[in-house]
Amino acid sequence: MRTYLWIIIALLASTSCQDKKSAPNSVKEEVAKKDTLALQQKDIKKVDPSLVMGTIKEPTISGQEMVIDFLTAYGEENPETKVKITTRFGEIEVELFTDTPLHRANFIMLVKNGYFNTTQFHRVSPNFVVQGGNNDTQGTARNRASFGSYLIPNEANPSHTHTRGAFSSAKYTEQNVSNATAPFEFFIVQPERGAHHLDGDHTVFGRVTKGMDVVDEINKLKVDGSEWPVANVYMKIALID
Repeated sequence: MRTYLWIIIALLASTSCQDKKSAPNSVKEEVAKKDTLALQQKDIKKVDPSLVMGTIKEPTISGQEMVIDFLTAYGEENPETKVKITTRFGEIEVELFTDTPLHRANFIMLVKNGYFNTTQFHRVSPNFVVQGGNNDTQGTARNRASFGSYLIPNEANPSHTHTRGAFSSAKYTEQNVSNATAPFEFFIVQPERGAHHLDGDHTVFGRVTKGMDVVDEINKLKVDGSEWPVANVYMKIALID
């Protein structure tokens, strides 16, 4: 069982939005450079301590073969489409698309179970993207494992391209033959020109409706050699009523 868990953690460690201009180091390499005591800074005081310990309990996708049926059913029971991302720079509001149903359902599932509330905007690529949904703690790895090991089928739609403010899906750099999506991370396109070289390879499943000024501020942050912000940017994500 322990071997299986570490296999899952190793797979989840290699997620990126795959900038074809300059692919970043793997998250695993980024994590090795970060101080795990960062969770003690004041931003994390807003986080439910149980999540830090990796105790998310539901739901669980037990195998890749059940992903479509599971997320389809979850999406039918949970039709929400609007979320708010809160950071120390302000709030970002996002509308999720109904014609990317698997991605929308998966994201709502993670939000409702508090997954993102111990994670950060862990990658800032100037004039390209800000990427969120990871952290440098074992608790986040345990939280991911509690949902199951799975990928989301590509739902790229020519109606939704990587324009400024596009809310798009990251993916495993070593498992992208089918352009399947890693379920736990997302990125927001920052420049006015967009990032259209990503169209088709990544699923745009939402758009920022308010708060691109916050995205712009995060995109200006000083980063280390792996594009991880020097000063951590924690987030909380909640549904908009």
